[in-house]
Amino acid sequence: MTEKNPLGSPVFTRRDLFNRVPGGICGAALAYLFNQDSSLSSKLFGSEGFATEPANLKPRQPHFPSKAKSVIHLFMNGGPSQMDLFDPKPFLDKNHGKTYFDKIAGEVENPQSAGALMKSPFRFAKHGQSGAWVSDAMPHLAKKVDDIAFIRSMHTTNLTHEPAIYLIQSGKMGPGRPTLGSWVVYGLGSESENLPAYIVLDDPLGLPINGVENWQAGFLPPTFQGTRFRPTGSPVLNLRPEVERPLEVIQTEVKLRTELDKLHRKMRPGQPTLDARMESYELAARMQLAASDALDISGESKEAKELYGIGREPTDSYGRRCLIARRLVERGVRFVQLYINAQIWDNHTGLASDMKKACERTDQPIAALLGDLKQRGLFDSTLVVWGGEFGRLPIAQLSPDKDERKAGRDHNKNAFTTWMAGAGIKPGTAYGATDEIGLAAVENRVSVADWHATILHLLGLHHDQLFVMDNGLRERLTGVLDAHIVKGILA
Repeated sequence: MTEKNPLGSPVFTRRDLFNRVPGGICGAALAYLFNQDSSLSSKLFGSEGFATEPANLKPRQPHFPSKAKSVIHLFMNGGPSQMDLFDPKPFLDKNHGKTYFDKIAGEVENPQSAGALMKSPFRFAKHGQSGAWVSDAMPHLAKKVDDIAFIRSMHTTNLTHEPAIYLIQSGKMGPGRPTLGSWVVYGLGSESENLPAYIVLDDPLGLPINGVENWQAGFLPPTFQGTRFRPTGSPVLNLRPEVERPLEVIQTEVKLRTELDKLHRKMRPGQPTLDARMESYELAARMQLAASDALDISGESKEAKELYGIGREPTDSYGRRCLIARRLVERGVRFVQLYINAQIWDNHTGLASDMKKACERTDQPIAALLGDLKQRGLFDSTLVVWGGEFGRLPIAQLSPDKDERKAGRDHNKNAFTTWMAGAGIKPGTAYGATDEIGLAAVENRVSVADWHATILHLLGLHHDQLFVMDNGLRERLTGVLDAHIVKGILA
């Protein structure tokens, strides 16, 4: 049976080309004809020819039925500390201040500032019927634990931000790869005609580490890359004309431009960048005509805004974006990704104060998002994902003046915590475990590839069947290594 990619087009490899096309002048002539008329290749090669349709965002059926239709990814860039939020360690309380560096020296990125074992500055308690552990740094999320599945046994392969972020976003520790959101949209398309399928709500205060590469399409067609939306003002710069014109004039202009684009595209087949640009213009026109109100929260109730913490600091910015994320999935957007500026979770020093500030900015808005999705009947079709690129070490990292009151924690690739909630998730679950000091995942270990495979599974996609052919290889989000679905968190 002929293999097909997620767009429904047959896979045609270089080996197939050399097997079927005679060499020399005949092959050159055929190549020229193919470039002039893409339909000719389809006629000559039949059902096994090149893909002649451009990449598009038309909705596509998943590999198998699933509950999740959309994803809200709350990326906590910087590396939140697992033993200070969701994974309490009594051993650290009992052995606070004892030397431990010599036992884990190989795992420390900054040995010159390494200190002794450090207990958490926050107090832990069990919450909800599930009895999940959450520290008092997150009082709002603590009330939602019965809706959440915690994965406390995540691990990764690099303890430096840039490669670790590349890995969690795209499956490999380097640039140029499609990100998770791009793969999801490549596999499923979009359910919204008037909004992009993959929308990024980054922080107005600044881009995260790796910048716009966090939502790139890589070797996938540019159609599938993330689109940045501004949470206030015009969502996309230059979306609307400076001078308003009658609707009839706009419609006539769009119709003429569409016909001209079709002629232009027909003469230049097989150019994904051109296809993506044309589709972007068409989408921008539809957004103008539809006058989308997705980012206009003025119609939301006062109670809803207060729930998200909108209108007051420090929750206004993140709360606004969480509310907009709900409005976007409500309108059929497939993948929404939220970022927080710079590295607010990168608490090398000042853990007690800086982590508290990070939680104060995000805790209430995220809890409000979960409750709002449930109230509006979106929780069973939306997958909410929270987490960073790695965790933190159990020993202290001292400030230059060696003041232990200013201590923080260094990077840790061997253990961190993420959580999921919503569509297809078993609520009130704590999966996996770390050792007694929180240094390494030891029970039901979950790799980044496992994490990716599980998200794709919840959307109805087989991770090993979502691929594109690139230089004769099947390129996948989960790569060539074995990836396992984390069944323990599935409903």
